Amino acid sequence: MTGGLAVGPESAPPLARTGLDRAAERRTDPAWLEQAWARAHVLVVSPAGRTLCRSAGDDSEELVFIASSEAPEGLRLFLGVDSDDTPYFAVVAELPTLPAARPVTLREVGAALSDRDTSVFTTAVALANWHAQHRFSPATGAPLQAADAGWLLVDPSGAQVFPRVDPAVIVLVHDGVSGPEGRCLLGRNAAWRGQGGRRFFSTLAGFVEPGESAEAAVVREVREEVGIEVTQLRYQGSQAWPFPSSLMLGFTGYADPTQPVRPAPAEIAEVRWFTRAEVTELLSDRPDPAGAPHGAAAPGTVALPGPASIAHYLIRTWLTGR
Repeated sequence: MTGGLAVGPESAPPLARTGLDRAAERRTDPAWLEQAWARAHVLVVSPAGRTLCRSAGDDSEELVFIASSEAPEGLRLFLGVDSDDTPYFAVVAELPTLPAARPVTLREVGAALSDRDTSVFTTAVALANWHAQHRFSPATGAPLQAADAGWLLVDPSGAQVFPRVDPAVIVLVHDGVSGPEGRCLLGRNAAWRGQGGRRFFSTLAGFVEPGESAEAAVVREVREEVGIEVTQLRYQGSQAWPFPSSLMLGFTGYADPTQPVRPAPAEIAEVRWFTRAEVTELLSDRPDPAGAPHGAAAPGTVALPGPASIAHYLIRTWLTGR
């Protein structure tokens, strides 16, 4: 069995962590899957992408698994096995009511879970979203049926549809200056609404277009969104962002802060440079337990991305100089 990549949240984006072997060779083995289901740990995921969670102490959280004999009817997804060869499945269904358990989203608790639970929840939500959005064949319009333990869709002719992942780039633009006066460029998307009256700022991002490299997409997106040129790109890591199917490729890049900033009105409502001292002060605030971003709660104040996001990771990486 191939071991999972067990890396901590300080060395990788939070949803990049995994403690689960996906055991892809088992997806096409019905006899093994039937036997594995009988002894599986099952995570119920609602159609809205929520699951049950409970506090594990010390600001950490743990997922609530149930036995397969207690699992509700629903789409069954094989996720993998852990280091003890315990199988993990997800079932897409309405959440049961269990003692000391509460419904949560991946955004809310993704950074507070163990490596194994992060992998389980992220994969379950990604697969559930893919099934929800791909019910009919793109070639014929015929209904699709799940196969390979949820990792494949097949139409009546036998044509196959595989899980979709949409690559997107996200970049922390900075001025190259060290110390508390060094600055990074953050923007407020025109489509975002303030949470609790706060103005939510984040790193710049966009989808990779057909025929385009990730690096070219970074340069283009920054130019389109804020009208400046970014250079000295450095890849920092990636993570799934299954809302519904993105793979976020994270970068940092340099821009001259004397360049005039020209935000695209249709995309960016506001953009400005923040010093390290300002960002450090904002991130000293604990995130809201309901998943709201960092920042003071008073109306009109600035908020920054919550800890499950790769935007938060990029900002932290820049702050610490890693």
